[in-house]
Amino acid sequence: MELPLDGVLVVDFSQFLAGPYASLRLLDMGARVIKVENPDGGDLCRSHYLSDTENDGDSTLFHAINRGKQSIALDLKTPEGLENARRLAARADIVIQNFRPGVMDRLGVGYADVSATKPDIIYGSISGYGAAGAWADAPGQDLLAQARSGIMWLSGNSDDGPVPLGLPIADIAAGAALAQGLLGALFRHARTGRGAHVETSLLEALIDLQFEFLTTYRNNGLVPPERLQRGSAHGYLAAPYGVYPTSEGFLAIAMTPLPALAEALGKTDLFADLREPHAAFQSRDEIYRRIERHLRTRPARDWEADLSAKQVWCAEVVGWDELTAMGAFDRLGIHSVIGHASSSKLETMRSPIRLDGQRPSATVGAPLLNAHATEIRKEFDLH
Repeated sequence: MELPLDGVLVVDFSQFLAGPYASLRLLDMGARVIKVENPDGGDLCRSHYLSDTENDGDSTLFHAINRGKQSIALDLKTPEGLENARRLAARADIVIQNFRPGVMDRLGVGYADVSATKPDIIYGSISGYGAAGAWADAPGQDLLAQARSGIMWLSGNSDDGPVPLGLPIADIAAGAALAQGLLGALFRHARTGRGAHVETSLLEALIDLQFEFLTTYRNNGLVPPERLQRGSAHGYLAAPYGVYPTSEGFLAIAMTPLPALAEALGKTDLFADLREPHAAFQSRDEIYRRIERHLRTRPARDWEADLSAKQVWCAEVVGWDELTAMGAFDRLGIHSVIGHASSSKLETMRSPIRLDGQRPSATVGAPLLNAHATEIRKEFDLH
């Protein structure tokens, strides 16, 4: 498969998740990614476990986010390691880093340093909260970024307090945003030969995820979204939007006019007393309770089949076991088994993007620390 970034070299100094996610997306489009790691243990993500599961001594998270990359260990605090890092950066098309603001500058491999040697470099930086401001030097960690972004007040029910998303959403969103910016800079470089410094942060990525909500909030007299007492899913959308318990399982119902839902449920008088223009907003909890009482009479799977046939947008809430057992999951072709330096195998997910109907392959696992040092040192004339 001919990929659009074949021949593009990415030198990635980043670790953990946000920066490596950006370089993974570029790798899936054909780029070669050289991962520069600390000789003392490498990327801290190697030992950052999602569970007690590991593969060849490294965490499953490290394998998932660094498959297909090459590794070289360089100590940037030594003159030799720093010189080698500069040599690599001077040959790169793209450099990525996600240290705190100023760290790479102090080491001598910040954007100003690299662009002085290679003016057309495309340099990507991810920070926690931007390069300036009260939080600039604070740890750029996903949960802490969520705490500072306002996003914790959008999930859960009204009495739950702040609810963090159960995913490292700040890291993933920031990595995706950086990859998007790097691709834009790469396109401009192809037309003009100009380099760029592409910057984003965990906080900016989380703010962007909330752009619809924040736009509403800033234009409606600063009225915040209100979570339902139960089954809340979106603080600014009218009833019946939410998740409902049934006699077996849960059913999610999306945007549906209340009269149409009542008819589909066979209860045309269900909302007969709620005819004021804004009842679907003002009486959301009461509407939820009425729908819940009716839905508890049958399993979620039966309700989905029945209501979907009547053009109601709904879906049974499934778990991973059910998802991966479905034919729809297999037909996506997003699951992959990758190899590693040893004979071990690891199941993971491939790129979410298809090009010309094909999904880029994912068969090579994450590298052992410093696994490609010999060939990289020879190729790039490193010490």
